[in-house]
Amino acid sequence: MSTSDFTRRGLLGILAASVVTAAPTASNAFGILRGAGDIRRIRMYSGRTGESIDTVYWIEGEYIKEALKEISYFMRDWRTNQVKTIDPRTIDIATAAHHLMDVNEPYMMLSGYRSPQTNSMLRSKSRGVAKNSLHMVGQAADLRLKSRSVSQIYRAASACNAGGVGKYSRSNFVHMDCGPIRTWGA
Repeated sequence: MSTSDFTRRGLLGILAASVVTAAPTASNAFGILRGAGDIRRIRMYSGRTGESIDTVYWIEGEYIKEALKEISYFMRDWRTNQVKTIDPRTIDIATAAHHLMDVNEPYMMLSGYRSPQTNSMLRSKSRGVAKNSLHMVGQAADLRLKSRSVSQIYRAASACNAGGVGKYSRSNFVHMDCGPIRTWGA
């Protein structure tokens, strides 16, 4: 076990022991996005690869490089196995929305980074795939939760007022990105 693994595991233990049960508010989400000296943790799993991630990626105003690398690998294009650095602002938005919903379950990630080849293939099958998708530059994620509806996830992500949020009710997921503030599918 490396020193960074030990440190991160220790921090996860501290985080688990210090979780506050008070209901989160919109101001909590904005604090997370502004980076007001907190601990940020993301939990996701991929039904496509069977992999999961549960990591603290931000402590006291600084991103943890090793954790961001793990997140980028986890969010790789599973069809081509290509990895792209995921913009941490996208992870921040997902984390803030997760806090607003007051849930413990991890997100199911449907799509993180998409190679241009994968995006083109998906675009040929669906009108809902953008030609210049932010997935191709590591700035978007398509997520769902079993315990929350698409509408609930959409409202939480929209409340962050920090990027693009798309509601895909028929496909049962919410798109979150760190691009310009906008919403669709409401």
